Amino acid sequence: MTVSAPGPVLAIDVGGTKLAAAVVEPDGTIRDRAVVPTPASDDPDKVGGALVALAHQVAAAGPASALLGIGVGSAGPLDPYAGTVSPVNITAWRGYRILDALREVLPGRPAYLGGDGQCMALGEYRWGGYTSAAFLGIVVSTGVGGGLVLDGRVYQGPTGNAGHIGHIPVSLDGPDCPCGGRGCVEVLGSGTSIVKWALANGWATSQPTVDAVALAADARAGDPVAAEAFQRSGRAVGAGIVATAGLFDLDEVVIGGGVANVGDLLFDPIRAAIAELAGLAYIERVRVHRSSLGGDAGLLGAAALAMSHL
Repeated sequence: MTVSAPGPVLAIDVGGTKLAAAVVEPDGTIRDRAVVPTPASDDPDKVGGALVALAHQVAAAGPASALLGIGVGSAGPLDPYAGTVSPVNITAWRGYRILDALREVLPGRPAYLGGDGQCMALGEYRWGGYTSAAFLGIVVSTGVGGGLVLDGRVYQGPTGNAGHIGHIPVSLDGPDCPCGGRGCVEVLGSGTSIVKWALANGWATSQPTVDAVALAADARAGDPVAAEAFQRSGRAVGAGIVATAGLFDLDEVVIGGGVANVGDLLFDPIRAAIAELAGLAYIERVRVHRSSLGGDAGLLGAAALAMSHL
């Protein structure tokens, strides 16, 4: 994918737990970054107001007149053509007109929207050094998102939601998913689901917090329920990768998000599931990597999305 922009853009990354914004230069340099928690509110304007205030703060840190446009990566589902989002994990937003809200930050300049997983994939592909013909990025965090980069371009699909691996069913008798489906990768593999399952199956921790970080610490200390929780998550993600590789003949998969930081606790069962479930050679060949950009992938991808249009 060719990304050539004559100046910086404002990049926005919207997730279920945090909102991030930054100015990104054409060479991928991130400056004037700011992050705030996503407001826990049922009022769409309160959540939207927090995002717009964050964007204003970042844009005002330098000469806003130099910013050529806005790139937004958001949890989905979404409609990038209408500029609306309805994130499963932000219940206040249903058909929220996110691009209209953000256009006031840089009046008269263009704004572009993509899924958070799509932007993560695009960021990794553009600045992670990949040249794959078929590339999948996955975010394992509060939920599970994903995005496809095919022949160097992010593929958004006719509704803008292509690559959303989190809502591929991998267990036909599995638990209900917040999306309305059943047995999805997300309801089995996300950080939220991992902790929920562990607690329901007897996990009790002495760690100061009850989250995926504490669960990982207990798994490494030998807690069998904690260890099984990550096995279960990795198997679900691995099954989703196998299904996606079967459809798109994937070369490589890059996995990021907060849960990916646990390393081998997640990646070992993912690779084991692929080895077990992939019967065809073209599926078995898929290579799985940990994100090299970490938490910056979403912002860099949102910037790359805008730059690709500019």
